[in-house]
Parts: sequence; C-alpha cells; structure tokens
Amino acid sequence: MTSSHYAAKPWLGVLNAAQRAPVDPPDSLLHAFAAAVGAAPERTALAYFDGRLGYRETDELSDSVAGHLAARGLVPGDRVALMLQNSPHFVIALLGAWKAGAVVVPVNPMYKAAEVRHVLTDAQVTALVCADRAFDGYLREAAAGTPVRIVLTACERDLQSRDDPRVLSFERRPVADVADDLVAVARAGHRPPATPLPGPGDTALISYTSGTSGTPKGATNTHGNIMYNVERQRTGQGLPAGSVYFALAPLFHITGMVCELAAGLTNAGTLVLTYRFEPGTVLDAFAEHRPAYTVGPATAFMALAAHPAVSRDHFASFSTISSGGAPLPPALVEAFRRRFGPYLHNGYGLTECTAPCASVPPGREAPVDPVSGTLAVGVPGPDTVVRIVDDAGREVPFGEHGEILVRGPQVVPGYWRRPEATGETFPDGELRTGDIGFMDADGWLYVVDRKKDMINASGFKVWPREVEDVLYGHPAVREAAVVGVPDGYRGETVLAYVSLRPGAAADAGELVAHCRERLAAFKYPRRVEILPELPKTTSGKILRRELRDAAVRTPQDGRATERAVQRRPDA
Repeated sequence: MTSSHYAAKPWLGVLNAAQRAPVDPPDSLLHAFAAAVGAAPERTALAYFDGRLGYRETDELSDSVAGHLAARGLVPGDRVALMLQNSPHFVIALLGAWKAGAVVVPVNPMYKAAEVRHVLTDAQVTALVCADRAFDGYLREAAAGTPVRIVLTACERDLQSRDDPRVLSFERRPVADVADDLVAVARAGHRPPATPLPGPGDTALISYTSGTSGTPKGATNTHGNIMYNVERQRTGQGLPAGSVYFALAPLFHITGMVCELAAGLTNAGTLVLTYRFEPGTVLDAFAEHRPAYTVGPATAFMALAAHPAVSRDHFASFSTISSGGAPLPPALVEAFRRRFGPYLHNGYGLTECTAPCASVPPGREAPVDPVSGTLAVGVPGPDTVVRIVDDAGREVPFGEHGEILVRGPQVVPGYWRRPEATGETFPDGELRTGDIGFMDADGWLYVVDRKKDMINASGFKVWPREVEDVLYGHPAVREAAVVGVPDGYRGETVLAYVSLRPGAAADAGELVAHCRERLAAFKYPRRVEILPELPKTTSGKILRRELRDAAVRTPQDGRATERAVQRRPDA
C-alpha cells in the first residue's frame, strides 16, 4: 500500500457536486458578518427567549464594545477571554473583541478558579468578559495576579424578559467597583477603532485543549481555519440564506463556535440561543423557532428523546441534524429516526482542526462496521487528506487500525507558545490526532479508540492526571489512577481508583465531593473505587490500562458511585 491510496481521496465519490466544488471563504467572520448586515440589516440575527436582535443592531452593539475596549487600552493582538453561556452577550463580545483587533480566548464557564487562572496566565489575557455572578463569586480572586486589567461582566438574564426559570434561576450581581456592564457598554454608542479587518492568517481564537498531553494548551485557530470549515458547511448543506440555526452545542466549544455561530451569521441566518441545555426549554425553542440545523453531542439527543413532552413535530423543521464531540451509537441513530424522523449525521473533529475534519454529508447515511459495530464518523472534505499510520508512521492498508492523521485548511498552525508540542503534534503541518481508527476503501472513517489515555465525557476532554492531582490533594489518598470507562449516557465517564493511607478513612462519596468542589462538572469522577493496592509495573508505575480493562470487564453495581449529584445533560 502506497501513500497514493489516501492521497487519491476515495471519499470524493461519496460527495455530491456541491460538496466537491472549490470554495472561496470570506477572510474572516467579520467580513461575512458585514455582508450579512448589508444584505439583511433588519433580519433577526440573535433570538434569545423573547428577545430579538437584528443584524444592524448587533453590529452597532459590537461596534460599541470594540470602542470601549480600545478606549481602555486594548491594542490589536491582545487577548480577550470570553467565559459565558449561550446568550447574545457571547456573540456581541466576540464580534466586539475581533473588531478591536483582539484574539479571543473562549473559556468553559464550568471551569473552577485554578483552571481559569491557568488560561488567563498562559494566554496573557488582557480583558475578561464573564457573568457578573461568576466574577463576584470566584473569578475576581482567580483573575488577581494575572495580566487581566479590563473586566466586562454580563447578567445573562438581560436582552430578554421571559426569564425561563428552568435555566435562568439566578439574580443580577452588580460589580461596578472594578468591572463595566457589558450591555451598558454595548448601548453606549462608542465608535469602533479604525482597526483593519483581520486576514485569514491572523489568529482568531486560542482554544484550550488538553490534546495528547496533560497540560492544557491553546490551539491557535486562525480566521482562515474557521471560515474554511464554515464555507464548506454552508455550501455542502445547501441551507438557504436566512435559515434558522439552533445553538445546541456550547458556543465556547469549537463545534458551537464554528458550526452554529459562525455558520449561522455567515449565512445571514438567525441563531437561536437558550443559555444552557435544558431539554424542555430546547424543545419549546424548536417549536417556536422551527430551526433548520443544529449540532450537539449524543447525550443531548438522548435527553431530548427521553423528555415526556417530546413529539415528532419538534423535529419536523430540521433539514440537517449533526452530532459531534462524542461517539454516536448506531442504536441511538436508528431509534431517533424511528421515533422522530431525522437521521443524525455523525461527525469527527478536534479543536486542533477547528471542528470537523470528517462528517456524514447531508443526504448520505454512515455505514456501520460489521465487525465492531462502530458507526462511521463520516468522510473528509475535498481539500482534506486523512491518513491512517502505524506506530512507525507508515501508512496502513484500508481497513487496518492506526493513528488518524489530518492535513487540510482547517488544521491550526500550532499551539500558543508551545513550540515543542507544536512540533510533536503537527509535524510538517499534519495533525497527529492521537485517535485510533481505520478507513474503508470508499473513504469512510471510523474512530475506534484513543492512542493515549484521554477521556471523552459528553464531548469534553478530560486528562486523567489532572483529576489524579486533585485526588492526591485529599489527606486520605495514597495512590490514585483515573480512567475512562464506557457510559451509555456520556459516551465515557470518569472512574477513579484509589488506595488510602494507612490508618486513614474516606468513602467514595467523600472523594467524589472533594473532586466536585475543585473540578469542572465534566471532569470529576462519577465513580470511585477504593482498593487496598493499585496494580503497578516493576518500576512502580501504576497500570492504568489494567484498571480500565478490569472496569470494562466487570461493570459496577453503583455501590461506589456518586449518589449526591443527579446527572445533567450539560454536566
């Protein structure tokens, strides 16, 4: 087998003419947004419960934010961290930061103080935009001693008045002593700075991901990376201009950022936002707004399908529904189609390739591998080359397992201030994903495992060492090993094995609570098993794989599981 078998792109036969055709993306989302403002100034750009913001108004509000940031001393190239849920505030701040020439650093709102502090310090963040209650609660302290010198806070109950109690059950927390209110700033009418629009090679985002090592690193997604994937999605899906996009995936995640926010605005569409995922609220929004497109993890679709009020009509308006971020079980695809009509289109990508590098095209269905029962994640696009290689870097034949490598216009140039990690992960510009998979002769890609020990819980990456470090902070813990095990709800769940110090006492619930207080909701272990001794190599290294294999062979009965916390689709 020579390299020509992958370079020949057998997947082109799966794509239709529109999906194969060359694309000429706008230089940045700001270019595409300006075109949308000119074409449809009064069309609703953002719908948020009963709130509506048109394209012209969104443009003016983000202009004012840009002017404020510039007046406060922010200069092109500075970093602005956005730590907000799915609300218009996120979009206004994002556009405003880019108009001021800044690089945006999306931050997961579930992060705890230490996690946020690392991002603010590593990215050398100048400005922080966050929820008022989060800043008042812990971010004020987390940002102390970091380079942050500009703070904008938002109450995400603003810009609408429905105040759905299922997701907006919190109070406003004014913090005017050190922070300015984002909405007040946006409405102040500041003139934007005369900053040139970004080019495709300029960095748009620093997206933090653990990747294939334990230290979170910032992938430098360029404006060109983003707009290539957006334009491929726009032309490949064939949705008419002005279509309604529903933000099911979080906007701080690369999938939501590219496939919902950027794609919707580029298509002069309406982006529907509902703060956080709550199944009943989402179904109400489906019925009200009749979206044509959404993308989310398998767990979200499981939760929607389980809601007592769900009906086939809730999904009748969709042209395409995609699932990404976590494996999509074939049984879920078939059950969902049988009950509700739409086929869930699988997809695969990483932060390092700016969301998708392979997907199931509209109008096609993914095959299922007859041996493993694995559902294909899709096919690459016409400008992307996906290869499967062995441990020596040699290409393997179609059908054989190996590491997935990706080369294409969506692959980022590297990691922020991490030249060694960049060299290791992007040799010659090609992304080494760390995932194990195979490709069939028609170009369908299958993902079957991860090369490293990364855990994928509901589409969020968890590095075991980070959880282990927290467990080691408990006075009773002697040894800790964290693994990911299959979970019918999250795809994978975090399982911790610990041994205790002699004479010390702790139960599983106490250890789960210890982690829950210190880690984001998707990271802390839902199960803790206490063993007398953890298995080790002769050199003393804990055998994490042996523990994982044992856990998979012997499903637990829940006696050592977290009991105090109910599962949430967004946790």
